[in-house]
Amino acid sequence: MAKPQVVVAPVLMSKLSVNAPEFYPSSYSSNYTESYEDGCEDYPTLSEYVQDFLNHLSEQPGSFETEIEQFAETLNGWVTTDDALQELVDLIYQQATSIPNFSSMGARLCNYLSHHLTISPESGNFRQLLLQRCRTEYEIKDQAAKGDKVTRKRFHAFVLFLGELYLNLEIKGTNGQVTRADILQVSLRELLNALFSNPMDDNLICAVKLLKLTGVLPGFDVEEKCGLESLHLSGDLCKRLRTPGKPLT
Repeated sequence: MAKPQVVVAPVLMSKLSVNAPEFYPSSYSSNYTESYEDGCEDYPTLSEYVQDFLNHLSEQPGSFETEIEQFAETLNGWVTTDDALQELVDLIYQQATSIPNFSSMGARLCNYLSHHLTISPESGNFRQLLLQRCRTEYEIKDQAAKGDKVTRKRFHAFVLFLGELYLNLEIKGTNGQVTRADILQVSLRELLNALFSNPMDDNLICAVKLLKLTGVLPGFDVEEKCGLESLHLSGDLCKRLRTPGKPLT
């Protein structure tokens, strides 16, 4: 089976649902789905199996709903050690932060796996290891925001992925209620501070993209922290940025 070719494209804020049938390309074939239903016998390593599936989702996001259950079941038979779980987390994180249009899909995938992977070692379950991986990037935010162009680009990809995790990652309480991972709010506010404290064009663009994605986060004072009026943003955008929790459409 030929490896799907992933093309790096600019981040696009689409209002379309990835569940829509229109996301299936005209060349879509059920053979790919059938190959996953047959299991992972054709893949010599976990890395190759997971990477192929991630590339497949990048090209055919509409296949998520029909193939994710089988993918998770296969992983439960394969990911049985701490090292394998860490490798899985690293592979998904890398895809979500290196392919810009995969950040939303990556966050949905992370949410599903956090609820359906059975392995839960002492070193941490899938969600805990994922957040630890994000923490590693978060801790160097100030250096990254003022780094060179390549460093900033990598940092921006992380920022937007964390924003998607904030929107998609669900945590089940002891009574079975599902809540958003609100703990990420604090991290996102600090990331915005880092971006606006280093007002290079690409940092400001990333900050506005995050605000468009999440809405203004509670406790984040846009006017005090960012001085928006001096950033040459439109008056309408400034007005909407002052409304906490309101998405920027």
